[in-house]
Amino acid sequence: MFEHISERFGAIFDKLRYGGKLTEDNIREGLRDVRRALLEADVNVGVVRDFIDRVTVKAVGEATINGVQPGQQVVQIVHDELIALMGEADSDIPYAKSGPTVIMMAGLQGAGKTTTCGKLAKLLLENGKRPLLVAADLQRPAAIEQLKVLGQQIGVPVFHVAGLSSPELCAKSLAFAAQDNRDVVILDTAGRLHVDDELMAEVARIHSHAKPHQTYLVVDAMTGQDAVNSAKAFNDRLPLDGVIFTKLDGDARGGAIVSLRTIIGKPIKFVGVGEKLDALQPFYPDRMARRILGMGDILSFVEKAQSVVDEKQAKKLEERILKNKFDLEDFRQQLGAIQKMGSIKDILGMIPGIGAKFAGLNVDESIFRKYGAIISSMTSSERARPDLIDMSRRRRVAHGSGTTTNDVQALLKHFTTMKKVMGKFGDVKELADRLPDQDELTPEQLANPQAFMPNPNRLFAKREDKDALERYRKERKKAKKAKKKQR
Repeated sequence: MFEHISERFGAIFDKLRYGGKLTEDNIREGLRDVRRALLEADVNVGVVRDFIDRVTVKAVGEATINGVQPGQQVVQIVHDELIALMGEADSDIPYAKSGPTVIMMAGLQGAGKTTTCGKLAKLLLENGKRPLLVAADLQRPAAIEQLKVLGQQIGVPVFHVAGLSSPELCAKSLAFAAQDNRDVVILDTAGRLHVDDELMAEVARIHSHAKPHQTYLVVDAMTGQDAVNSAKAFNDRLPLDGVIFTKLDGDARGGAIVSLRTIIGKPIKFVGVGEKLDALQPFYPDRMARRILGMGDILSFVEKAQSVVDEKQAKKLEERILKNKFDLEDFRQQLGAIQKMGSIKDILGMIPGIGAKFAGLNVDESIFRKYGAIISSMTSSERARPDLIDMSRRRRVAHGSGTTTNDVQALLKHFTTMKKVMGKFGDVKELADRLPDQDELTPEQLANPQAFMPNPNRLFAKREDKDALERYRKERKKAKKAKKKQR
């Protein structure tokens, strides 16, 4: 997400922070680079001009140039102005005091409107609501069936009556929602490949019949300025209440999401960051600004991790690691948790200082599925004791998982390495437990802590891998023999 613009901003900010003494000239030069970066990211020209003017007024001054860490101050000003540009967080949906709340979804064909309806329904379901999906897109033949499949996946009913027009269908769905005790109705309306009078007339008729409490425009982030232009056209003809951006995970530039709030004056409610039905998130301008500027998004990272980690399971895993009992079953559970968090590349992008470095990295995420299949093909005793897996067992596991013996060997090697690292956690804890409390220490011990600290090498030696040590000794002997021959 935003790899291109994040990389550019990272280079510009490094130059401001570490490029020597900060002057008015090099501040203006840095802001010219910021201007170019925003234009390359497909941000609206007028928006860029106003943005740079505001930043320049705040950045070029005695307080900034002569202040503490002036380069960091300029970065902070850009950060704050970018947040202001995208507006305040506003993902709340105002629900009707009586009867079902009607949400109308509009947008061009191909923006991901139908999928977004399913994602929004799932999000509402998780928040304790009882949504109803309405298949009112009669232009695209597969839209009705697609919505029914999505509804079945998340356990939400889909309303559709053949032979009715879209406005009639939407109006009729409200009576059904009231009878079925549904408190939110989501209308999936038709789109076109471009904005035209026929499309606008239809969405206007649906709006008039259904009288939605909220009307959201679904736009494809990857279309850049076209997304902003279509949003402006819809906003001129339809009373929009907010915008939902889709395919944000595939947007390397980020121009549309930066421009849109300023151009149409409507809040961005949610953003789609993946294909899965749980990949719809509330829009937080401050977090998005940090992602765009290459500063990471640690809050979203923590939220993702918390959503997939079971607290009891995490505690149990911690105890197993400390006792050096981490096995392949634990390893499989961790792989599953990582997969639930979403794209590895996207996860890395949330960690400050990491995203830009991995911008061009292509992560083969199929390895997680492959390793999961391999572990599933093992017996419970093999998962608990991987050392039992000899060549004949490897062949059996490879055959059962549809992989090769080399794949099985690679998994076992990765697991062994990870277990060695995790095994040290128990050693460190034991070392810490053997240390006296600070109030028990004498002045002599405080002056010479080595006098009472146990030797960590002895602690670690008890868990040393004897096979690895033996291999190392043999390699050393071979090296010595080779040197003697050369002489």
